[in-house]
Amino acid sequence: MAAPVRPTAALDLSADVVAITRAICDVPSVSGDEGPLADLIVEALSDAAHLEVVRDGDTIVARTNLGRDRRVVIAGHLDTVPINENLPTQYEEVDGRGILWGRGTVDMKAGVAVQLKLAYELAEPAVDVTWMWYDHEEVSADLNGLGRVLRVHPELFHADFAILGEPTRAEVEGGCNGTLRAELRATGRRAHSARSWVGENAIHRLAPALERLAAYEAETVRVDGLDYREGLNAVLVHGGVAGNVIPDEAVLTLNYRFAPSRSVADATAHVRELFPEYEVTVTDSAEGARPGLDDPLARQFVRAVGGEARPKYGWTDVARFSALGIPAVNFGPGDPLLAHADDERVDCDEIVACERALRDWLTGSAA
Repeated sequence: MAAPVRPTAALDLSADVVAITRAICDVPSVSGDEGPLADLIVEALSDAAHLEVVRDGDTIVARTNLGRDRRVVIAGHLDTVPINENLPTQYEEVDGRGILWGRGTVDMKAGVAVQLKLAYELAEPAVDVTWMWYDHEEVSADLNGLGRVLRVHPELFHADFAILGEPTRAEVEGGCNGTLRAELRATGRRAHSARSWVGENAIHRLAPALERLAAYEAETVRVDGLDYREGLNAVLVHGGVAGNVIPDEAVLTLNYRFAPSRSVADATAHVRELFPEYEVTVTDSAEGARPGLDDPLARQFVRAVGGEARPKYGWTDVARFSALGIPAVNFGPGDPLLAHADDERVDCDEIVACERALRDWLTGSAA
């Protein structure tokens, strides 16, 4: 499919939130190509006199400075995973419910649309709000726009509570699991495959690790009242020289999703204990985040939006705020099981429900 034509019209933040979702989804912003969407957002916010707007690369920070007693950060990322014939967006009604199909509708431009509309319209929220829209979330952590801005402008992160608009089906999900990727390396000796007995097959030496993984029973760990389901899985295998050569090296990549009660050091030690006969190299890791639901603002928010808080199994940038001592939760429209899928789609009622809930809470009108 040819790349969708980028709209040249300005982004209208006075439109309804579903229309805003569709408009920003139809501006392709695969990681590394967030600039055009960031340009439209800055332009759309330019006449919002109640906001101080700061841009760093393709990350935009807009904040109120009303002298309120509490400050809340509400953040969302602008980038998506690659498009696969699922733009421009399509709208249809299914059993009387509006459904918006397309890349980014779930992860996470519907959440961004909610944030943009509220940032533009709420000139007098009950708390001061720092809105953040950032680049490079879907790629390696060293490129993440939040991390970059934190290094350059740490003062912008001063807050009492944070909300990430990641997809949660319009329910609160507290904290997040940590993640660790590690390589298990097996070595052998090359030989001609017709005389395999004089070599040592490195791929075969991975068999005990694969058997161990297949039998592994991941834990469910209760942390601050929420049950976090862990997972330890093989995700990549690499090895082999040619079709007639016994391989002398093979590498198995693992991904361990661990409960936020564990540290990266704990997770690393666990993997090394499980596979003592292999050379283990950690290639990527990120700490999890405890739920933070004992914070008064967090409890108030959960009560205001309704429902029961659930755990977030995947890693999100709530962990960045948790590391700063700022309680943080995930709350946004969209089913996370549809994130990154080619049939990515969002229930429009969830978008509207998230907007209404956040608006009521930020204006102090929630019950």
